[in-house]
Amino acid sequence: MFASKTVLEHLARGVVGLGAFAAAFVLMPLHPWLALAALPVGFLSLRGCPSCWLVGLAQTIAPRLSGRGNCVDGSCTRRPSV
Repeated sequence: MFASKTVLEHLARGVVGLGAFAAAFVLMPLHPWLALAALPVGFLSLRGCPSCWLVGLAQTIAPRLSGRGNCVDGSCTRRPSV
């Protein structure tokens, strides 16, 4: 549900989301409206909250670690073990 297609895509979403949260925190004293505008960007890019992003990271990495990384048209095949 929270997983991305690639780990790189998921990490990029994390950088954008956490960067938006950091920007909102830094901008809060000087520009409160801009800080409020940055919060939805952070929540949307993380697909909810930082915990949701971490769950998605685990869901993105798990199939690759278990050998189910070859998924085509919704069916996954195991790679032969060497």
